[in-house]
Amino acid sequence: MTVEKKLPFASDYQQGAHPRILERLSATNMEANPGYGTDAHSEHARELIRTACNAPQAEVHFLVGGTQANAVAIDALLAPWQGVVAADSGHVSIHEAGAIEACGHKVIQLPEKDGKLNAADVDALATSWEQDENHDHMVMPGLVYISQPTEYGTLYSLDELSALRATCDAHGMKLYVDGARLAYALAAPRNNVQLSDLARLADAFYIGGTKCGALLGEAMVFPKPSTCPHFFTLMKRRGALLAKGMVTGIQFETLLDDGLYQQIGAQAVAQAERVSQALKAAGCELMHPQETNQVFVALDEKLYAQLSARVEMSFWEQLPDGRTVVRLATSWATADEDVDALVALLDTSR
Repeated sequence: MTVEKKLPFASDYQQGAHPRILERLSATNMEANPGYGTDAHSEHARELIRTACNAPQAEVHFLVGGTQANAVAIDALLAPWQGVVAADSGHVSIHEAGAIEACGHKVIQLPEKDGKLNAADVDALATSWEQDENHDHMVMPGLVYISQPTEYGTLYSLDELSALRATCDAHGMKLYVDGARLAYALAAPRNNVQLSDLARLADAFYIGGTKCGALLGEAMVFPKPSTCPHFFTLMKRRGALLAKGMVTGIQFETLLDDGLYQQIGAQAVAQAERVSQALKAAGCELMHPQETNQVFVALDEKLYAQLSARVEMSFWEQLPDGRTVVRLATSWATADEDVDALVALLDTSR
C-alpha cells in the first residue's frame, strides 16, 4: 500500500541543508583543517559576520544548536545570583526543557503581546525589585531575553528594540537576542532592524543557521569583545565546543557570501505570505500577524481533520471553543508546488 506523502509545513528544519551549503561542504571535504574553529573558513566567516554587522571588533563563536547557544551565552552573561527576564511565550520560558534553570538562572516571565516583551513592563519589574526592601533575598533581574523574530514569528521594531536597550541601561541589565530564525526577520517586508542595529543595541545575539538553511550551527556575536571573557573555554566546559569547527565555519562562510542568507529568508517569507492569504481566504483566523515564515492559525474541527490528513503541521494549543491552533512554517525548501497543493486543499474546504 502506498502512503501519500504529506505536505511539509511542520517546521523550517525538516530538510537537510541548502544545496549550496552541501556543495561547499563536499568541495572542502578532503581539506585538512585545524580544529575547534581555528581554521581559515571559520575565520573568514567571522570576518563576513563582522562586516555584515558593521562591528569590526566583534567576537564570534560557532555553536551547534539554539538551546545550547542560549544556555551557554546566558550563563556567561549573568552572575550566579541573576535571572533572565523573558516573555511567557519565549523559547527559554517554555521550549528549552529548563536548560537555563539547569545553569542556575531563574527565568522571570512577563506577559507577552504577539510574542513580544514591552519595555514598560520590564522597567516596572526591575523597579519593583530595586524598591523591594527584601530584594537581597530575591533573584536579581540581570538580562532581558528576546528573539527576533519572536516565538510567534512577529517582529520587534527598531523603536521597540531601542526602548528595551534604554530600559536595560537604566537598570544595569544586559540585552540578549535569540536569532534562531534571524534570516526571516531580516528579509521581512516590515522589518527595520538590521544586523548593524543588533550589534549596536544588544550585548550579545546569534545568527541562526539550523533553522535558516544550514545542516546545523549558530553564530554567537559579542559586539564588544570584552563582554564575555574566556567564552571559548566556557563553551568547552559546557560541552558546546565542536572539534570539527570547520563544519560550522564553512556553512556560515557560504550563508554570508553573495547574499544567500537574505535569499533564504526572502523566499520563505514570500511562501508564508501565500499560505497566510490562502488561510484567510478560507475563513480561518490568524492568531498573530504573519510577518515572517511562521503562520499561526485556528482551525475548526472539520478543517483540522482535513488538513491533518494531508499536511504536516505543528500542534500549538487547543482553544476553549474547540478550535485547534497550529503552526505552519516555510523555509528555503518550501516548493511552489507544495504551496499550490495547500492552497488547493483550502479552496476545496470552503
